[in-house]
Amino acid sequence: MTDILVLYYSRHGGTKKLARLIARGIESTGAVARLRAVPELAITGENPILTEPEDPFVTLDDLTACDGLALGSPVRFGNMAAPLKYFIDSTSKAWLAGTLIGKPAIVFSSGSMLHGGQETTLQSMMLPLLHHGMIIVGLPHSEPALHTTSGGGSPYGPSHVTGEGRRQPDSDEKALAMAAGKRLAGIATKLKH
Repeated sequence: MTDILVLYYSRHGGTKKLARLIARGIESTGAVARLRAVPELAITGENPILTEPEDPFVTLDDLTACDGLALGSPVRFGNMAAPLKYFIDSTSKAWLAGTLIGKPAIVFSSGSMLHGGQETTLQSMMLPLLHHGMIIVGLPHSEPALHTTSGGGSPYGPSHVTGEGRRQPDSDEKALAMAAGKRLAGIATKLKH
C-alpha cells in the first residue's frame, strides 16, 4: 500500500481545506493519505489562535514511513509560515540519513489575496525538498482547471484564495487539489514498485 504524508500548517483553515482535498485525490487511487499538522509557535506581541489541530502532529518517523509528501502552508509575505519552516529546519537527521531521497512531493498553499505571494510560497517550500533529494511533482497544463481558474492553482501546485468572503475552495481549486493528490499518489506508487 502506498503511503502519502499530507503535512501542513493552517492558521485560519484554508490550507487545511486544501490538505483534505489533496487527501481525497490520493485516496481515490487506493493509496493511504496520512494527514499531519505542525504545532503553532509562540508569537510575541500577538494573540495566536491556539486551537488543537484535528490531525496529529508530525514526527520525523512520519517522513521515514511515507512514500511521498504533500507539503502545505499559508502565505506569509510570499514565504512559507514559520511553524512549518521550524519543523523543516528540524529535519537534518532525516537529511543526513537520506530518508526522503527519490520520493515524490507536491506543495500547496492558501492566501487571502489573489496576488499575495502564493507562487513564491510554493517555491519556498520546494527548496528544502530539493535539498532532501525529493522529486518535485507539479500540475501539468493538461489539467483543464489550470486554464479556467480565477482563484488559486498554478503549475507549481494547488492553492486557494480565501479572501473577499470566499472561504471555501471554488470548483477549479478543488479540481486542482484533487488532481495533484491523485498525480502524487500515482507517481509514488510507480516509484515504490
